[in-house]
Amino acid sequence: MKPIFSKPKLKRVDSYIWEISPDFKEGMRVPARIFASEKLIEAMDAQVFEQISNVACLPGIVKYAYCMPDGHSGYGFPIGGVAAMDANEGVISPGGIGFDINCGMRLVLTNLTLKDVKPKIRELVDRLFERVPAGVGSKGFVKLDKATFKKVVEEGAEWCVENGYGWQEDLEVTELGGRFEGADSSKISEKAVIRGKDQIGTLGSGNHYLEIQYVKPENIINKQLAKKWGIFEDQVVIMFHCGSRGFGHQVATDYLNVFLRVMRSKYGIKVRDRELACAPFNSPEGQDYYTAMKCGVNMSFANRQTIVHRIREVFSQVFGEDPEDLGLRQVYDVAHNRASLEKHKVDGEWKELIVHRKGATAAYGPGRPELMPRYKEDGQPVIIGGSMETGSYLLVGVESGAQTWFTTAHGSGRTMSRTRARKLWRGEKLQKEMEARGIYVRSVSYSGLAEEAGGAYKSIDEVIDATDKAGLSKKVVKLIPLGNIKG
Repeated sequence: MKPIFSKPKLKRVDSYIWEISPDFKEGMRVPARIFASEKLIEAMDAQVFEQISNVACLPGIVKYAYCMPDGHSGYGFPIGGVAAMDANEGVISPGGIGFDINCGMRLVLTNLTLKDVKPKIRELVDRLFERVPAGVGSKGFVKLDKATFKKVVEEGAEWCVENGYGWQEDLEVTELGGRFEGADSSKISEKAVIRGKDQIGTLGSGNHYLEIQYVKPENIINKQLAKKWGIFEDQVVIMFHCGSRGFGHQVATDYLNVFLRVMRSKYGIKVRDRELACAPFNSPEGQDYYTAMKCGVNMSFANRQTIVHRIREVFSQVFGEDPEDLGLRQVYDVAHNRASLEKHKVDGEWKELIVHRKGATAAYGPGRPELMPRYKEDGQPVIIGGSMETGSYLLVGVESGAQTWFTTAHGSGRTMSRTRARKLWRGEKLQKEMEARGIYVRSVSYSGLAEEAGGAYKSIDEVIDATDKAGLSKKVVKLIPLGNIKG
């Protein structure tokens, strides 16, 4: 039977910050802070507060345990959970990163307009549905043996570009240049390799999607930055969301089991929830996981890079033009399930921290060392996907993001389980209703489509408004769906 959690007493710090005192739970080392509007905080399930207060008990945690405006319950950390641990004294926890390591978003521009694309939307979606495999167990077109796959997970998107799956410019607009240095394939299991080697270039299932979108003139909020980044009125763009598939899941599973064995017996660490199994970051086990996690990060970069290649192929075939002439260049690739070693100011002093972001997106402000050169002046582009019915957003990292280690929301956030959604919606009916509203959608299954109904998610506008007003990141443009492929 599922445990019933009660909401703690929340202290309202300001309009968009709520705090749980360490008095709430024995063992809390720091307070927990939730960023949300009053409406969002009232709708959050009680397990979110339970989980984020458990995170606040982890050894070495600095300042606060944070939860983003789209927060909902997850495994270990809530989805939307953020915590920075002292690199010397703190722990690393797979439950603070997630099973889908480096699950993230890419946004690709075109020089096409709504007028150009609308008559061809069915053909585009149908072809993309054929060329970008989706769903549980889907296999990609890049066929790799085990040795080559190990090379891919060490080199990431760099390997893809070197082998003809993309442009050099893509690496310049991908976090970490598309490669997390220090990945070591000797730290991953044979089972992880077997699960991952056939999945490069696949969307996967659940909330993963590929969407063709357009820019309504009234939805350009920061006109100056939008223009600088190549965004214009009535423009058509492509956004997609996917991660490291079964490979990342296996890496997380393998190391959760390792940590459960050594956490208490070897390091004397007790946690309030076994899903927060961890090890000291600087321990042999902690470092092994960190390097294995980097392999998951690189597999995901390679996965998204290959999908970009497929998107360019399809658009080129449908419009009979070269991808460069169609303006199919990437804005950015951002992740929301990763841990990174970063330097941040803590009480006026620079400290090295291992920052866990689980269902939360890095949003580095101008000048931060993590930024790719193209965005040093502006701050990081932040891609936040909504539901397939409501639209998505492009934002930018700002200096005030330092309050959460330069972290922001990652999506709408679910309001109900997938089981509940299947009871409330019928996929076939939903598909027809969406098409009547001008959104052509293809899905591997009707039940999977029902699970992703817009009503199963928080309002993306409410989440983004809270994110913007809290100063975590700032709005640039809202993007409206035209066509969608669901796993």
